[in-house]
Amino acid sequence: MSAHWRLDQQTALITGASKGIGAACARELVALGADLLLVARDPGPLESLQDELEAAYPQRQIRVFSADLAESEDRLALMDWVVDLGTDLHLLINNAGGNVSKPALDYSRGELLELIELNLLSAFELSRLFHPQLAAHGRGAIVNVGSVSGLTHVRSGAPYGMTKGALHQLTRNLACEWAADGIRVNAVAPWYIRTGRTEGVLADPAYLEEVLERTPMGRIGEPAEVAAAVAFLCLPAASYISGECIAVDGGFLRFGF
Repeated sequence: MSAHWRLDQQTALITGASKGIGAACARELVALGADLLLVARDPGPLESLQDELEAAYPQRQIRVFSADLAESEDRLALMDWVVDLGTDLHLLINNAGGNVSKPALDYSRGELLELIELNLLSAFELSRLFHPQLAAHGRGAIVNVGSVSGLTHVRSGAPYGMTKGALHQLTRNLACEWAADGIRVNAVAPWYIRTGRTEGVLADPAYLEEVLERTPMGRIGEPAEVAAAVAFLCLPAASYISGECIAVDGGFLRFGF
């Protein structure tokens, strides 16, 4: 396989890596040759994923760090950990996020601020904290995991949509500002993906039917399908792509009346 389609001798930091889309990204990138730095709040699933990947790819270095990236102290601790490792950092996947879905009038200020911290400020701050490492070799890449809710109205709640919309705009801003530093910045925007976070609402047959009616491909996406788009944006093959947002949505955003 051409080196354009490999990530050998590159190290990727993936947040929210213990399950769902983050874990799928870990599996995809390590299969392409990358070493991994995996971050999540819950150490149990994170260490289980580490064991799985080390068994499957014994030649790769896979390290894990437990942190709540909604907390600024934990973000700084993560940076210190990476610096202390002394490894080069080539790829940053800002995947950590969460949601509380309810009507706009029902959110408390605390809930709103927590969503802003986790979904938006964590990606902004980690991108800034790791800018020196990503710029050091002139071929860094950041991929932000956004959402179709940042591009159009869906029923996930206004704070989630506004944080993801801002994340997409952050992607465009940094892509332009940091191109001179050799850092590409892109995003993906998933629609409903089969994860632990979505299984509750998708267990409602009526709601699932509505979702599928709005999805031209007629099915729910899989985490590996989002991870494949993330991986492509990390590859040397995507070396002239920056500032883009790829919808991984089965055609949802293009489906009119």
